[in-house]
Amino acid sequence: MSPRMFSFNNPFGACPKCDGLGTFKEIDTDLIIPDKKLSINQGAIKASGWNVAEGSSIARMYIDALAKEYNFSLDMPVEMLSEEALDVIFNGTRGRKIKMKRVTAYGSGTYLNDFEGIVGNLSRRYRETTSDWSRADIEAVMRDCRCGECGGARLKSAPLAVTVGGLNIYEFCKMSINEELEFMENLKLTEKEKLIGNLVIREIKERLTFLNSVGLDYLSLSRDSGTLSGGEAQRIRLATQIGSSLMGVLYILDEPSIGLHQRDNDKLLATLRHLRDLGNTLIVVEHDEETMRSADYLVDIGPGAGIHGGELVAAGTPEDVMNCENSITGQYLSGKRSIPVPKSRRSGNGKKLTVYGAEENNLAKIDVEFPLGKFIAVTGVSGSGKSSLVNEILFTHLANKLNRAKKHTGRFSSMKGLDALDKVINIDQSPIGRTPRSNPATYTGVFNDIRDLYASTAESKKRGFKPNRFSFNVRGGRCEACQGDGIVKIEMHFLADVYVPCEVCSGRRYNRETLEVKFKGKNIYDVLEMRVDEALEFFEAQPKIAKKLKTLSDVGLGYVKLGQPATTLSGGEAQRVKLATELSKRSTGKTIYILDEPTTGLHTADVSKLLDVLNMLVDSGNTIVVIEHNLDVIKCADHIIDLGPEGGKGGGNIVAEGTPEEVAGVKESYTGQYLNKVL
Repeated sequence: MSPRMFSFNNPFGACPKCDGLGTFKEIDTDLIIPDKKLSINQGAIKASGWNVAEGSSIARMYIDALAKEYNFSLDMPVEMLSEEALDVIFNGTRGRKIKMKRVTAYGSGTYLNDFEGIVGNLSRRYRETTSDWSRADIEAVMRDCRCGECGGARLKSAPLAVTVGGLNIYEFCKMSINEELEFMENLKLTEKEKLIGNLVIREIKERLTFLNSVGLDYLSLSRDSGTLSGGEAQRIRLATQIGSSLMGVLYILDEPSIGLHQRDNDKLLATLRHLRDLGNTLIVVEHDEETMRSADYLVDIGPGAGIHGGELVAAGTPEDVMNCENSITGQYLSGKRSIPVPKSRRSGNGKKLTVYGAEENNLAKIDVEFPLGKFIAVTGVSGSGKSSLVNEILFTHLANKLNRAKKHTGRFSSMKGLDALDKVINIDQSPIGRTPRSNPATYTGVFNDIRDLYASTAESKKRGFKPNRFSFNVRGGRCEACQGDGIVKIEMHFLADVYVPCEVCSGRRYNRETLEVKFKGKNIYDVLEMRVDEALEFFEAQPKIAKKLKTLSDVGLGYVKLGQPATTLSGGEAQRVKLATELSKRSTGKTIYILDEPTTGLHTADVSKLLDVLNMLVDSGNTIVVIEHNLDVIKCADHIIDLGPEGGKGGGNIVAEGTPEEVAGVKESYTGQYLNKVL
């Protein structure tokens, strides 16, 4: 036995069937036909290339032949088809040839042919394709299955037969860090075993203690890194640094408190102080009040955001910053400014959405009620099951049912109350576009109205310009030298590519003729260069345009340029652009909005603006569900669902629910204990 045999990344240890992954992708027939109330002719089959309602001629040829051979109707709802019919559709004819009418360029005729089945066809195409797009298209109907050979343990049987204290390496790594520490403390060894293992055991204990000290006691060592949040990944890197015991190092941390409950924040701060006391310097970018109060030196940049910022407002001890009148941060720290507790809580619309038997990940088969027409906060310590409940069960199921999505849903028994909703919208902090061509104006749709306005000017009509003339994405009005980008990429081969302004249009994205058309003295490029607040004043007489710009200003983005590339917006800014887009739409009052830690990267002043926007959406009759640790948001909620009491295996239960005042009265709730202080 050698250490490499216990690694699933090494061929000597990895399970040969799954190559050490523990899972492999498999076609899921429930994703191929998500809505069994539809007939095949109505487009029930959603798999790539097999939707006969969309006019796939080859798919139509096969499905028609199957229907005749096995005597079933393509106009009958799928749920009424026989097991034999579904079996041949999914799994093929297994050697029994079917008569097919085929029309080719050389004529038509009837052929006898085998049918491999939709599952077989997709599996073969997935194996053979080299196209990332095709793989992603087929993966939409696939799910991850546990490997039958190793049972998800990822290793061969020989290393799994080796145990320490009755556990093999897979069973040990599956436990939470808390449980692993307890296991190591209680491990009983003989004198000989102690001699062999003492150094290794001490090393393991130390490393587990480092992870525990940064608030990650609920994680297991076998957790996939892809499922970790940004804050968790950063704290793991921080734990490795504590173990190195280096001195004279400058550490830079960007919001380490992301995703951390107030209870665990104390652990993190103790860790940061420990690194400082070793003789290191820590620079932390942070909005968390407790972290700011714990700092030895505070640097406040501002006073506002965007063009209104970039100045050193205050620097010194937290007390020095609090005494600076120009510092908004100081005003919130000193209590001169604060986010007030609402005078009353909403009673909702009397309807509710209920999830029964939620048991995804660590959820303990719980029944959860979401009262509609309210602002709901789902709280709890890190790892208590918040994301499992809201993102993996609530959002995915609602998206499948209301938005006709094809998402894999977490495990639960049933969900009632969907008839009170018409759509679900997940407003996250992902970018509003992957390329510089996307910007706030195009994302919110206000640019369409601006182009219509420019096309309606007398100059445009005289020249015959239509709205698409003012788009930088299509031929006609854009500068063709840079294809409307305004910049040109120069490939440097062995060095990083360099971007320079286009020499033809001087970075203005449009050709000369288009830029000659002006409205109130400004051409289309000038408008893209305007800040939202400037544009709001410029277009105040155009109600359709002004309404959309007003929502961008309301969410605190008045400083952002209309044409600012999406790639330069922060996560919080992207999220607020999405919120503004939703606000500008006509409300049905039957929408449920889901936000996962929307305060990430936001200053307290921005949190106040965010709350104003969320309250506007709820006041229109909609429902908002937020996963949150920020007490300023939690105290403003109408209803709280607090999960826990701990993370990992110690979580997954409802600890408290009700108004913030009711939750603050529950002693077992960690959230309640901290709420008690702020109410």
